[in-house]
Amino acid sequence: MDSVKPACAVRERLGRILFSRVAGPNGPENRARIHDTPGPRWFGPDRPVRQVHGDASMFIGGLRALLLQSLHPLAMAAVAGHSGFRGDPWGRLQRTSTFLAVTTFGTAEHAQEAVDRVRSVHETVRGLSPSGEPYHAADPHLLCWVHIAEVDSFLRAHQRYGARPLDGPECDGYIDDMARVAHALGVPDPPHNRAELAERIAAYRPELRATREALDAARFILLHPPLPWAARLPYAVLAANAVAALPSWAREPLRLPRAPGVEEVCVQPAGKALTGAIRWAMSPRPTPAAT
Repeated sequence: MDSVKPACAVRERLGRILFSRVAGPNGPENRARIHDTPGPRWFGPDRPVRQVHGDASMFIGGLRALLLQSLHPLAMAAVAGHSGFRGDPWGRLQRTSTFLAVTTFGTAEHAQEAVDRVRSVHETVRGLSPSGEPYHAADPHLLCWVHIAEVDSFLRAHQRYGARPLDGPECDGYIDDMARVAHALGVPDPPHNRAELAERIAAYRPELRATREALDAARFILLHPPLPWAARLPYAVLAANAVAALPSWAREPLRLPRAPGVEEVCVQPAGKALTGAIRWAMSPRPTPAAT
């Protein structure tokens, strides 16, 4: 029993640190509101979206999504001009994670409120890219790209690093679950299964390229994260696995070379070990048995 107590203390401390980084100072209050408020949900407890978004693989999936999304010049221009990802990267992460948590696990009322807030912000985000092209964050075409890049990244990361990868029908179920959120955000015809998702990504590829802003964002995300030195090595493992999960057509324009053999032998096993440790640290502490 004595050896269990230090392990539990380490687990709780690591869990609090990770949770505070991802969820922010209001994380405990938001978590209680999301999970404890009674009422109908958009997604029941058996839905694949809950399994994917509740797993530590989301750390890798989120980084992959940011890199992939940056390849659309207009989406990247909107992020560079309005998101504050350099000045307040943790705030952006916390807002995104809270949105995902509310729409996945919260009540239908709270999920709709979160969507309404995001749509209100999107309406104000507009401007010109460095090449002079107009962008508007509420444009359904841009919204769809951001959506499919996230869905593809979260699902692929879960299938590689998740505690229990989904089977084929569950993968389609996850994409279908996320289509509900996308439609609420203003995407008129989001993909509902793996075939539609692959077709949609292929349709966007002629529009994608690595602008200077995209290359700067990749360097910032991968090489200069705003982290204390003690956290740099674990973050580097997550970042390396996010890069390894990208397709070659996305890596090459971002100047992210592939290391054949090294990724399979070193990078991916390290990623699986680290996500397992994060999963352990952030999982709820078991309730003591009654005596």
